[in-house]
Amino acid sequence: MPSRARGVSLLEMLLVIALIAALGVLGFAIFGGGMQGMQLRANAKTVAAQLRLARTLAIATGKPQRFEIDPATHRWRGANGRAGEIPPSLRITFTGAREVQSRRGEGAIVFFEDGASTGGRVQLSARRAAWNIDVAWLTGEVKMRRAEAKR
Repeated sequence: MPSRARGVSLLEMLLVIALIAALGVLGFAIFGGGMQGMQLRANAKTVAAQLRLARTLAIATGKPQRFEIDPATHRWRGANGRAGEIPPSLRITFTGAREVQSRRGEGAIVFFEDGASTGGRVQLSARRAAWNIDVAWLTGEVKMRRAEAKR
């Protein structure tokens, strides 16, 4: 008499799928920095994009453009009246020319008609991860790169 082939039960199949999903979530959290890592990178990209926009508008309009960031309130203001917030879970450090600051503790970068700028660095960090957004004073070029968070 031929033996019956044994199949996989629905319960066993669901258990395997649940284990794979749990391992995927765990791996994402460990290797990808989790949601906070994605939030950190997304906010760094936003700040870099707003700095690039300010530089582009300065060149296109022939008028200086400002980008301001306030680490205490986690708010930024850019060209064309754009503004935004950075989540309080992220730390903000600004390094730049003191002469263009509107208020003490607030950072500012001014872009000129020729594309040059006052230069500076905005660092967004969470735990040990950080992103530096650097603005070259001579060319006004905006670069974003990973860094170690300042302690």
